[in-house]
Amino acid sequence: MKTIRINQLIVGEGIPKICVPIVGKTQEEILEHAGKISRSKADLAEWRADWYQDVMDIEKTCSTGIALKKTLGQKPLLFTFRTAQEGGEREITVEEYGNLYQTVLKSGFTDFIDVEMYFDLETAKQLIEKAHKKNKYVVASNHDFEKTPSKEEILKRLCEMQKLDADLPKIAVMPNSRQDVLTLLDATVTMKECYADRPIITMSMGASGSISRIIGEFTGSALTFASLEQSSAPGQLELSRLTDALSFFHDILI
Repeated sequence: MKTIRINQLIVGEGIPKICVPIVGKTQEEILEHAGKISRSKADLAEWRADWYQDVMDIEKTCSTGIALKKTLGQKPLLFTFRTAQEGGEREITVEEYGNLYQTVLKSGFTDFIDVEMYFDLETAKQLIEKAHKKNKYVVASNHDFEKTPSKEEILKRLCEMQKLDADLPKIAVMPNSRQDVLTLLDATVTMKECYADRPIITMSMGASGSISRIIGEFTGSALTFASLEQSSAPGQLELSRLTDALSFFHDILI
């Protein structure tokens, strides 16, 4: 099983690692939040750049990203532009999306990029290749805010991401019943035990899906998301509560 190693962080071993999203609209808000994350127990940070009011100004985005990385210190950074169709804050064309990510990769300030697998498949393929040439990791992601697909469909999507050599296949789905949560958890266990050769990330969103953010060490999800102040997705737990829950669950499993 492959793992991801950046500084002292190892994703794919032991307790799931905790990522805290940054959703500031201005550079000042972004850097203020990054300072708090740098002093917290979070393992890494995600810059949700679709929240940034100047994100389409590439020069400002890169200068903000460089300052953000410096503020975070040794904590790795995941750069994400979440499109509107997958729950993000704004619309973006395929061309704009590709250009933004290519420029971010050239600037070198981020350790990971999040690439939406099905926004445009060819663009996803190109960005995975370009990221690896720059020695950067890729989270290939897919989000469904309306429903939970079948177990077979979840496995299909995760396997497609892995086949394209994404370092961290990720899927987040919305449950409409408790059975939907169990479907996501079952798919995660099967992916981990039967198909995965690298870490994966899965989650069931909303309050009823919160359990999926806690028991990843059992099911096989290697990374989870928490909030310090403002959440970026339904069902995110506050960092200190999630840290305690992960530690408690780890002690039970030993």
